[in-house]
Amino acid sequence: MTDGVSHPTMKLQAGHVPDPAPEYDDRAIRFLEALWGEGFLSPGGPEEVRAVVADVDLGGKNVLDIGCGSGGITLFLARAYQPESIIGFDVEQPVVDLANRRAREQGLQDKARFVRGAPGVLPFADQSFDVVFSKDALIHVADKEALFADIFRVLKPGGRFAASDWLTSHDGAPSEAMVTYLAAEGLSFGMASAVRYEAAMASAGFTDIRTVNRNGWYREVARGELERLKGPLYAPVADAVGADYVDKNIRTWSAMQTVLDSGEHCPTHVFGTRPDEPLRL
Repeated sequence: MTDGVSHPTMKLQAGHVPDPAPEYDDRAIRFLEALWGEGFLSPGGPEEVRAVVADVDLGGKNVLDIGCGSGGITLFLARAYQPESIIGFDVEQPVVDLANRRAREQGLQDKARFVRGAPGVLPFADQSFDVVFSKDALIHVADKEALFADIFRVLKPGGRFAASDWLTSHDGAPSEAMVTYLAAEGLSFGMASAVRYEAAMASAGFTDIRTVNRNGWYREVARGELERLKGPLYAPVADAVGADYVDKNIRTWSAMQTVLDSGEHCPTHVFGTRPDEPLRL
């Protein structure tokens, strides 16, 4: 590598990945960043990120951010917590290109790097990272059991996993309101309950597993987001992405508010540890 960062060995080179149509294209990025802040494609800003990593030591560690999006959270972690290195990983090229440009613009290219890989097995060697982080991106992976087995694989013994994600309150058939919301989003959401997350993590070998339901927090935050979209944000965002796109997302946020208010949609913090390997005498 020529970027000055010490990186884990990758099993897959980003340039070998085919180019499906991105779910988060330029218009989606501009819309979400107008709502949540530059570089943030999920809600809560730096304060919510700090809440996720409050009990995790990132200083001097090798960190992986799964589903890094356009890089704002990864670069925030690089600045605020001084890891040895941090890799942002995503499956879509537009957000990775934007994130790498922002790393250069912010002078963080020697600490942070962004790579793209195909959906599926993470393209990193076993036991590469001290910390694996993710912010509201694991929802896009339907097979939670394979996902957590792979996260466990890339963590070093004693490594920590800390994330937030969008969960549902149960693993049965979704309500009509949830079906309406998922159709409005139109994204590859594979929602599951905290019970399934915890079971998948335990099966993978994690210990110290903990989930924290954040529905009460986001229920009110989302209500404010919807009010802003209908009010002061409407005109400037419509100028940037088109009124039809803003109107579509007002309908999406309205449908989301229904399942947040019912409790079926549960933004959740998720934590676990890969235990230290036993000493061999």
